[in-house]
Amino acid sequence: MSQDSILHNFILYIGIIFLIMFLVMLANKIKVAYPIVLVIGGLLVSLVPGLPEITIDPEMIFVVFLPPLLFEAAWYTSWKELWKWRRVVGSFAFLIVIVTSFVVAVVSSQLIPGFTLALGFLLGGIISPPDAVSATSVLKYVKIPKRLSSIIEGESLLNDASSLIIFRFALITVTTGRFVFRDAALNFFVVIFLGILVGILIGYIFYMIHRWTPTTTNIDIVLTLTAPYVMYIVAEHFKASGVLAVVSGGLFLSTRNYLFLSHRSRLSGSNVWSTLGFVLNGLVFMLIGLELPYITKNLESEGIATAIWYGVLITALLMVTRIICTMTASVFTVFISRYISTADSNPGWKGPLIFGWAGMRGVVSLAAALSIPVYSSHGVPFPHRNLILFITFVVILLTLVVQGLTLPVLIKWVNMEDPDKKQPLAKNEEIIRKKIADKSLKYLEEKYSDRLKSNSSLQQLLVKIANDQSSDEDGIREKDFFADVYLDLLEQQRTWLAGIDKASDVDDEIIRRHQAIIDLEEEKMFVRFKNADLR
Repeated sequence: MSQDSILHNFILYIGIIFLIMFLVMLANKIKVAYPIVLVIGGLLVSLVPGLPEITIDPEMIFVVFLPPLLFEAAWYTSWKELWKWRRVVGSFAFLIVIVTSFVVAVVSSQLIPGFTLALGFLLGGIISPPDAVSATSVLKYVKIPKRLSSIIEGESLLNDASSLIIFRFALITVTTGRFVFRDAALNFFVVIFLGILVGILIGYIFYMIHRWTPTTTNIDIVLTLTAPYVMYIVAEHFKASGVLAVVSGGLFLSTRNYLFLSHRSRLSGSNVWSTLGFVLNGLVFMLIGLELPYITKNLESEGIATAIWYGVLITALLMVTRIICTMTASVFTVFISRYISTADSNPGWKGPLIFGWAGMRGVVSLAAALSIPVYSSHGVPFPHRNLILFITFVVILLTLVVQGLTLPVLIKWVNMEDPDKKQPLAKNEEIIRKKIADKSLKYLEEKYSDRLKSNSSLQQLLVKIANDQSSDEDGIREKDFFADVYLDLLEQQRTWLAGIDKASDVDDEIIRRHQAIIDLEEEKMFVRFKNADLR
């Protein structure tokens, strides 16, 4: 590649990033989920005459984009909520993906001339998983019960693994013409188990590196940036699920972050990951829209009109199948609750309807479709590759636009009350603040009672804790003893907060907010005293 070509591509992608920022600001202004605006924007830009053709390298999506996006989503996922709704999340992340793939396989093989059952499973594996980023960004603008958002996010975090496994087996079947159900079923569970195991093992190695080596803030951030890539690449090397490796490793590290990351690493790392996630998500959704010319240029044999018809029918099939599955799951839960303990013995119809409609597809589906080889192992063109690509594009576009835009309307119409809302969020925060304040006062009075009378800074601290005020006070200057005591107290507060989180049903969002407040208080100490020895 020439220097001029590199410079031209660099300028092109800088222009795309500026366009992404403009479209995201527009999306925030009109209160529409930004993936919808980005895909439509990319679609319109792709129609501009003279624009160079932009294509997505599937390996770039799977290796460069997917690991950090999954890791970030796993980091901010509540393990407590995920475990509480594990049966629902597990059934939709694995069982329902298989059911959806089967329905798509049967219908598409009957609908499309020359489409075999193996090609149908290939298509089903590609388009069956809803997208985590799309669901999260759409739900940001609507008020939805916590349990629903937890289930939707948990499902979309895990279902990529099962869909890509189905895709992999179907691809082998199409290219080789052989399929042994027993071997495929066994490999399915091996791939899942091995992926989780690899993720946890590598997560533990990174945990040990963070905790037992003299890392700095910058090194901590670099380690968290490299961890998802190591997890994904190692898992894929051993033919395991790279998706589950990243998700399980991310969950392992996130639930222990207060044990191995310094307050500065958490504060700075949060900003770095937020910016990186914004750029990566923006690029992948914009690139989906920009792919249109590449996808449509080779459809001469099927015809655009026919391909659109197939895409619309299969999209409708996906929507209907998902809603039937959610309603069936609700009925089954009522039945099975007679015999086993469940998180919700009577889900009703409102939650399953919302959950069923929140099935927006995204970049993983398009990347999987693009990774289909142009030629099979026999050297002949891969059957119906261009049609599969186009149908995938139509499914992503329609689910994002139709379901994404109408989901807020559906939620408002259903008007589902939050069954878990026992008391206002502010009340929960007040309770936690009171618990931490009481424990802090008791801790100081028991451990430092001999110094409380003589140290004015500690006396001020006691007053501030008792009155629930900030510790930011110019009058505090006795740094020699006060700083050590206050840092010790902040560390104790982290431990108490972790205990409250484990022992109660408090929203993880509140726990994270209080952890951030403690980190900010510790940072104030560093800024105030400018003493590197406080680290």
